Amino acid sequence: MIQKIAKWEACHPKIVVVIAVLLLVPSIIGFLCTGVNYDILSYLPEDLKSVQGNQVLDQTFHNAGMSIVIVEDMPAKYTSALKEEIEKVKGVSTVLWVDDLVGSTTPTEILPDTVRDIFYSADGEKTMMLVQYDSTDSTDDILRAVKQIKKLCNEKTFISGMSAITEDTKEIADKQAPVYVTVAVLLALVIMSFMMESWILPLVILMALGMAILYNMGTNFFLGKISFITQAIAAVLQLGVTMDYSIFLMDRYTEERAKYTDRTDAMAVAVSKSFTALIGSSLTTVFGFVALCFMQLSLGFDLGFVMAKGVVFGILTVILVLPELILLFEEHINKYKHRSIIPSLKGVNRFVFKHKMVFAVLFVLLLIPSYIVQNNANVYYNMDKALPDHLISIQGLNTLKQDFNMATTQFVIVDDTIPAGKLMQMEEEIKDLDGIASVLAYNTILGPAIPDDIMPDSILEICKKDGKQMIMVNSEYGAATDALNTQLAQMEQVVKRYDENALITGEGALTKDLITTTDRDFVVTSILSIAAIFLLIAVCFKSVSLPILLVLSIELAIWINLSFATLMGTEISFVSPTVINCVQLGATVDYAILLTTRFREELQLGRLKKDAILNAMDAAERSILQSASVFFAATFGVYMICDISLIKGICALLARGSVISALVIVFFLSPLLYLCEGVINKTTFGWRENQKFHFMRNKSKQNPSEVHHDA
Repeated sequence: MIQKIAKWEACHPKIVVVIAVLLLVPSIIGFLCTGVNYDILSYLPEDLKSVQGNQVLDQTFHNAGMSIVIVEDMPAKYTSALKEEIEKVKGVSTVLWVDDLVGSTTPTEILPDTVRDIFYSADGEKTMMLVQYDSTDSTDDILRAVKQIKKLCNEKTFISGMSAITEDTKEIADKQAPVYVTVAVLLALVIMSFMMESWILPLVILMALGMAILYNMGTNFFLGKISFITQAIAAVLQLGVTMDYSIFLMDRYTEERAKYTDRTDAMAVAVSKSFTALIGSSLTTVFGFVALCFMQLSLGFDLGFVMAKGVVFGILTVILVLPELILLFEEHINKYKHRSIIPSLKGVNRFVFKHKMVFAVLFVLLLIPSYIVQNNANVYYNMDKALPDHLISIQGLNTLKQDFNMATTQFVIVDDTIPAGKLMQMEEEIKDLDGIASVLAYNTILGPAIPDDIMPDSILEICKKDGKQMIMVNSEYGAATDALNTQLAQMEQVVKRYDENALITGEGALTKDLITTTDRDFVVTSILSIAAIFLLIAVCFKSVSLPILLVLSIELAIWINLSFATLMGTEISFVSPTVINCVQLGATVDYAILLTTRFREELQLGRLKKDAILNAMDAAERSILQSASVFFAATFGVYMICDISLIKGICALLARGSVISALVIVFFLSPLLYLCEGVINKTTFGWRENQKFHFMRNKSKQNPSEVHHDA
């Protein structure tokens, strides 16, 4: 079947290319219509108590996206006027300030302590107001409202809160995401132009891969929304991990072209012979991405599914579109040929072989320390660390921390039927906890004796509604700190004594659950990705020992990669270890498979073990170097220009990881394959027998010195 398809497409290149181009139209429309989610915490599982509390906060009190506007050294008249302007913004439902409680003309000095402690800084020079948004509006409408409020702020006015941080994230991501792709493509083009033997071939390959990327991003429309992380790096990752398939097909066509006078016959044979190897080679990468889909934090499914889909589109494009592009541009490809700059590594390979015992021992010695060190990586969970300090939301957050002792804000939701006296007692107990800066509650502001029917609607809207009462608790402790997590546990003990169904939510509580969730996800996805790739290698090589050796080599590369972050004191985001474990393993284990396959083929040709490993190293490392260089260039380029540290950190780890994986294969796996060959022979079916091996590209007997490019 594949032979017939390959023959037909080789004979009708223009028709295939026209169809491929026409398919770009719905893909571009789908890409433009795909929503983007900028709120990481929204990916938490819905069965968590903090998430359930956040839903009540949103649906009942319209408070989940609350913003805090801070005004510095301005007269009360100006602040009151600013409040009125904010109230006019579409999507804003309520703005609460002191004038809702005691009037804007009341001197700060005679305000009740509770009011002054909440709405004014310790020096009295800054005041804040609470902004709520209309619950009927979508998240996008709320972000638009935040953007309008930002326009009302001057150099002495700041806005903070999760909605403000999310809006700043959106602004940076939307502005920089197209630049990421552009830089990645340009750097990949430069690397490929010098490493390949034609100036035009890299353009043709990137044309095909660009189509695959657009197909992938366009079909995200059916997901409704994707995360801003996926939006920012999916194209870059897809480019890096699918480049090899194009190189593999081109090399195969070059080989077949020498055997056939008709170039369409040569291409048809190249496609049909490449099909099985391409599918097999891509499975390890797909499995790595699929493992992310099993995260409880659904951000993993978002990134994993999109990237697994991207690899599939990459393979389909290489099989169905790239051959036609090569045929159409073959004359220009051949016309602008040049020498590749890839250096010969024969000297390095002979040095490694000469000192094989040293490198093998070093491999073993590095395993335990690298594993221990990478386990102690400094991980951050709060989104404010993912953004630059110059943003207005981060400046506002820093002001809240420094001048209002409000590092984080929690919300306690209790039943409104609890007697006022009991509620005040509970609020006093919360105030007495270490690190509590202030408590904003219905009773603590106005006292229990004032009836609801004479209360301002703005107070009732924030504090009491639908049989629930909300208490805002401001903490001196930052999110994701041990101090805050301890404080939250103590707070829960207090509120549960008064209402066993009480819920605690807010940034701190959500982040605490985020820590627990991602710690579990890291373990689960690591096991799944290792197990899946282990089984795939075991089945394809029919071996017990090779999966251990190959997977352990890439795992060492991953541990060394994360250990660098630990030793350099670099903070990495909570998603980075999980993403790196799955992506680096799935994308670079092909380097190990390539070298092993070549070593086996050399042995099956009757080479001596020494000659076999040296020939394998000489042949395979050209492809490994080319693949790792493109992956490095694409991800490192994003790292250099990105202002969102969460994305910047992931790209830094991926760039470094591609290089480390390549070095581990060259310096560690090569000696290990040689030294363990006896064990491998006994534990691998048909290891030295000359048989057709379908997982990677088959070795042609007529051309035993062929260089493989299916990493």
